[in-house]
Amino acid sequence: MKETKEAPATAAHKEGEVERIYRTLKTWLVECTLRPGEVLSEVDLASRCQTSRTPIREACNRLAQDGWITRIRHKGYLVTPVSIRDLLQLYEYRKILECFTAEKAAQLATSEQLEKLEAIVKLERDKAVQVDQILPASDAFHLALAEIAGNQRVFEQLRLTLEYVHRLDKLSTQRDSSWVPHVEIVEAIAARRPADARIAIAAHIDNARDRMLRLFAL
Repeated sequence: MKETKEAPATAAHKEGEVERIYRTLKTWLVECTLRPGEVLSEVDLASRCQTSRTPIREACNRLAQDGWITRIRHKGYLVTPVSIRDLLQLYEYRKILECFTAEKAAQLATSEQLEKLEAIVKLERDKAVQVDQILPASDAFHLALAEIAGNQRVFEQLRLTLEYVHRLDKLSTQRDSSWVPHVEIVEAIAARRPADARIAIAAHIDNARDRMLRLFAL
């Protein structure tokens, strides 16, 4: 009996296609190309992604497990709406992670790492900079703190959490372009004051949460 060699290659191609679709759809969700409350069909997504329905279905199953979408029987998928309950839980969890990273950063940050943090703060204070530039810079700031802290598990959890935060930021800045800066956090880290860094980032996150509540509770 002649052995076939196509099966492993086909399986690898399928896995790669599902991963491509997953990353594409997740980017659209994070950046609000697919907006909260929007109903998605497999046929439409397959057309937009130039693929078949099978990888769309598998990618959407993963996104549903991640909480980005919900399957609607006989209709497709619903992009998870923003709820006050989820918003509060998200920021509560984020604060737990980031109080740890800020405190550690105040203990461990090198001069080069501090310069990168200060450059982001400088960017935020530049009135000529557009909000679309500030959003990724803010994400980079918070991930930089986690990287300095040196705990890989915390880093990965924060990276996932910030994807949900980024979506909220993207939606909120379409209504209100004001921003919660990171100045006091950097000052505390530069002064090597871990307790103050913890307090500063907790206040930063609380202010960001309250800003979101004002916008999404309307």
